[in-house]
Amino acid sequence: MALRIYNTLTRQTEEFVPIEPGKVSMYVCGPTVYADAHIGHAMAAIIFDTVRRYLTYQGYTVKFVTNFTDVDDKIIRRANEQGRDPLELANHYAEKYFRHLDDLNVLPAHVYPRVSQEMAWITQMISGLEEEGYAYRRDGDVYFRVMKDPDYGKLSGRKLEAAMSGTRIEEDARKEHPGDFALWKGAKPGEPAWESPFGPGRPGWHIECSAMCLHHLGEVVDIHGGGNDLIFPHHENEIAQSESYTGQSFARYWMHNGMLQLAGEKMSKSLGNLITIDEFLKEHSADALRLLIFTGHYRKPVTYTAETVESAERSLTRLRSGLRPSQGAQSTGEQVEKLRIATEDARVAFTTAMDDDFNTAGAIAALFEQVRAINSARAAGVTGPFFTAAQHTLHELAGILGLSLHEPTRDAVSEVAAIPFIDLLISVRGDLRQAKQWALADKVRDGLKELNVVIDDTPDGAKWRFEAE
Repeated sequence: MALRIYNTLTRQTEEFVPIEPGKVSMYVCGPTVYADAHIGHAMAAIIFDTVRRYLTYQGYTVKFVTNFTDVDDKIIRRANEQGRDPLELANHYAEKYFRHLDDLNVLPAHVYPRVSQEMAWITQMISGLEEEGYAYRRDGDVYFRVMKDPDYGKLSGRKLEAAMSGTRIEEDARKEHPGDFALWKGAKPGEPAWESPFGPGRPGWHIECSAMCLHHLGEVVDIHGGGNDLIFPHHENEIAQSESYTGQSFARYWMHNGMLQLAGEKMSKSLGNLITIDEFLKEHSADALRLLIFTGHYRKPVTYTAETVESAERSLTRLRSGLRPSQGAQSTGEQVEKLRIATEDARVAFTTAMDDDFNTAGAIAALFEQVRAINSARAAGVTGPFFTAAQHTLHELAGILGLSLHEPTRDAVSEVAAIPFIDLLISVRGDLRQAKQWALADKVRDGLKELNVVIDDTPDGAKWRFEAE
């Protein structure tokens, strides 16, 4: 089965055929860096990291570009409130975001362009649009003529007049049409400014991504991605100005992820209902966040509650169980053959799901089947190369989803205060078993199990671990 992707532009699921065989160019809109990133930002980063990982697994050479918007109204306002330089503020949060990406096991992009470093490309593009009559100047500002683009609205499916209704459009008598958007904003007191053919100022939001994408990936890209809140106006305007400038289709496939919702509302700074990445990772692992996101489809909203996080933690514990070592001695026979077949089936089921528009829920189901087969084989005493290969396959496929499946270190466990007491009880249980007081030993084991502490008796002694309910 060939990879098929839902294309927001055509509203259809299409077979993926890249511009150049064997190569994929991907551009994903990154964060506007003016405050701590929240797990809504993490959701987009994780989803497109997974898309990239799967394309690489399928043999493609992927060039992945994601930007930082470090010149923006929000950054300027926040910097002025704090008495800081806007670029210094943006750089502070950009560097912090790099740490977040590493903590979330997100592969680094090949290029991280920043608006402040791309002014030559931005002004060149605006000049080209002006020369072709797509842009006009007004009092130091430059605007894009939406009426000159007959295809405007094709991504969102909105006609121009309908797009204006219900959308906050600043009243500006200088505009030829209310929907015209700023390509360049003339310099104002208290704002950073750059020299340009249109006078000192700074770029509008939409032109920034078009210019950075053009600079680093060329006139046409295979995949352009971002949150579905960017479809209109940001991506709509990107298409308008990019295709007017180059005369070519901007992106072959438009991918948009759903939003992370807290208490039924989109998580956002403006609503104040957000959980930062730092706050989440103090209590949970990056794997748990990935599993929370992967239980649904990337195009749909994901609900964040204590219950959904706990469910993700349970799923993580279940997946990790498949990597526990074998304790048997059986390396041939019927159980070994069953494990070999199950491992082959798991890989097929995994790729079939991912080929279906990155159906991560189906891919996770395939991993669970592999874990079930491994654990059944372990219980039957299976060991040897096929057992090792089965665990390797589990680890490999989980890695395509960015899951490390690492057991948490004791320092990272929230129940850290209980650890000395658990160790003491494990020691007491060992003494009871040595004295053949089996009933009391089992009582200790069962009591700990009720507290989500599971004991594994191994040739090297009793090992214990926390396990979610």
